[in-house]
Amino acid sequence: MAGLLFLPIAAPLVAASLAAIFGWHRWTAIVTALSAMAILGAGVTLAFFTDGESVVDSHHLVRADALSSTMLLVIGAVATLACLASIGYIDAELADGHTSPQAARLYGVLLPLFLATMALSVMAMSIGVMWVGIEATTVVTAFLVGHRRTRAALEATWKYVIICSFGIALAFLGTVLVYFAGTTGEPGNHSLDIDVLLSGAARLDPRVTSLAAGLLLLGYGAKAGLVPFHTWLADAHSQAPAPVSALMSGVLLSVAFYALLRVKSIIDLTLGEGFMRVGLIVMGLLTLAVAALLLVVQTDFKRMLAYSSMENMGIVAIAAAVGTRLAIAALLLHVLAHGVAKALVFVSSGAIQGAHGSTAIANVRAVLARSPLVGSAFTLGIVVLLGLPPFAMFASEWGVARALAAQHFGWLLGTMLVFVAIAFTGLVRAGSSMMLGAPQAGDTPFVPPRAIGGTLILGIGLSVALCFSLGPLTNLLDAAATTLGAGR
Repeated sequence: MAGLLFLPIAAPLVAASLAAIFGWHRWTAIVTALSAMAILGAGVTLAFFTDGESVVDSHHLVRADALSSTMLLVIGAVATLACLASIGYIDAELADGHTSPQAARLYGVLLPLFLATMALSVMAMSIGVMWVGIEATTVVTAFLVGHRRTRAALEATWKYVIICSFGIALAFLGTVLVYFAGTTGEPGNHSLDIDVLLSGAARLDPRVTSLAAGLLLLGYGAKAGLVPFHTWLADAHSQAPAPVSALMSGVLLSVAFYALLRVKSIIDLTLGEGFMRVGLIVMGLLTLAVAALLLVVQTDFKRMLAYSSMENMGIVAIAAAVGTRLAIAALLLHVLAHGVAKALVFVSSGAIQGAHGSTAIANVRAVLARSPLVGSAFTLGIVVLLGLPPFAMFASEWGVARALAAQHFGWLLGTMLVFVAIAFTGLVRAGSSMMLGAPQAGDTPFVPPRAIGGTLILGIGLSVALCFSLGPLTNLLDAAATTLGAGR
């Protein structure tokens, strides 16, 4: 079992080592894709073994329960799509002279390192090691955001590094204060272990813990793209390579929120469930409002997709604030469905950008007619993100709405639905202007590289498969919610 626990971290590290030694080649890129599939396979296997019970290795380094298994499914599914798409993306970049073999080698090393750091974050036994994993994602992705070395990419990189580093510094202070808040009776090197903190939460000093809670909420909230530290998100996601944007939007934001859920489960035992609820509601609603209003006026389709991620993280924050078993299960389903859909639209957007040489919505038209595969994939991804039935995000948003109603948060539900409707309008208007219409003079058909085309077909299949997998996922999501103490 220990080998299975370390597989999601070890497999990407092996892929990164091979890319560092041999450079960017088709076979090293395939190894990276295989490492992403290994993460997905480990998540599926651990989901059967955990069933609400923790699985811990003998050295107290990593752990697996229903929640971390769910997150491994998210990481593995989105990473598989992103890594497969990277093959076609980097090959096209090299052929067009937009990148060098040295930059391609660096990309080949950093991409699996990104996967390893996210896997470490969701499997860490200690919230201190979890913080290290989240911080490591910032370092790795900073170089990936600036991959093309343009002025806009470098500016986005610096903004990302400065804001997220500030947020992670706040999370570090919060973690230190949790350690300082009291003794749990365990040796010092285990006092930040998640299970130890959960069992000893009643002995934590409430005043110190309340300060730690605020710092952790702001710190991890910044990395999750929540207001007020959200300004890095659109720049970074719009300038990063399309597969990296898919990983950042579809997985990284959720991994940061996973860290927030872990510490919230401890703080709730010390201070009560209502302490962090207010902060999550305020940040969630503000994030939802800002994203919805910016979606309506957006003129760049990659920035549009980034603000769509903000919108969905706002919904996730509101669901976490409710904190019931239904709300947490719906939150996790939302994260999974959003990750797959966002990978689909970002990979499609890379093909659209390559064909048009622009990310301006006004410069893109008749994509469905000119490239049926790319247009169909992008359209399906937008439909999923809009939360339309029968797709999984409809079920997740319906679950969040039911949870809000059950807890008598009618005003919150009504406000959330207003902003969701505004975001809906912005996505429909922009998406339809890009996809529909007849080609004009000079609008030639375009076909994505084979690797990207295959990725789009796989992404469409995964989005459709999620419509029929809610039954098998229900037990896992319910067990994950129980792990966080939902419904206590």
